[in-house]
Amino acid sequence: MKFQIIPVTPFQQNCTLMWDENTNKAAVVDPGGDISKISDALKQRGLTLEKVFVTHGHLDHCGGAKKLAEEFDVPIEGPHKDDAYLLEQLGSEQSRMWGLPAGEPFTPTRWLDQGDEVTVGNETLKVFHCPGHSPGHIIFFHAPSKVAISGDVLFAGSVGRTDLPKGSFTQLSKSIKENMYTLGDDVQFIPGHGPVSSIGYERKGNAFVKG
Repeated sequence: MKFQIIPVTPFQQNCTLMWDENTNKAAVVDPGGDISKISDALKQRGLTLEKVFVTHGHLDHCGGAKKLAEEFDVPIEGPHKDDAYLLEQLGSEQSRMWGLPAGEPFTPTRWLDQGDEVTVGNETLKVFHCPGHSPGHIIFFHAPSKVAISGDVLFAGSVGRTDLPKGSFTQLSKSIKENMYTLGDDVQFIPGHGPVSSIGYERKGNAFVKG
């Protein structure tokens, strides 16, 4: 599995393009906006978009999900159903809160939960429910590549905000310790914002949640 980070929106959110090298089938994780940039990356690499994945319902992560899915006629998978209220607010309340262009509310083709699996081409990723930043936040883990996509759960040297409505540091800390920190120290993760880091580095040195 190959991965490319495509920063989108004024928040420079790490939208991730992933693809199966054997089939050239691809998925896009968290298309918060700038859909033309994502489409251009797909075309430049000669990839066929198969699915859209969403980690959680905040506007900078999924504001463009419906538009991208409709443009390529593909399903949306994720987040967990506990973020349904956020997806309903994409066109109004979240736009006012974040000062970003309004997104299009949607209901995903498939809600995801702890223990589910998703596929891209012939590759399989595991799903972990990691509430705390938002109640329905999930992460994706591709074990063969040792790469996780963490959304706004864990960052290089930091963690996701928990001061937003329905946020919980207690839940976030539990999600990180019981899900992310158990993936393996040699696992690299792509956060929702900022640079890539490793589980081992954060487990030992993250000042907010230590393993």
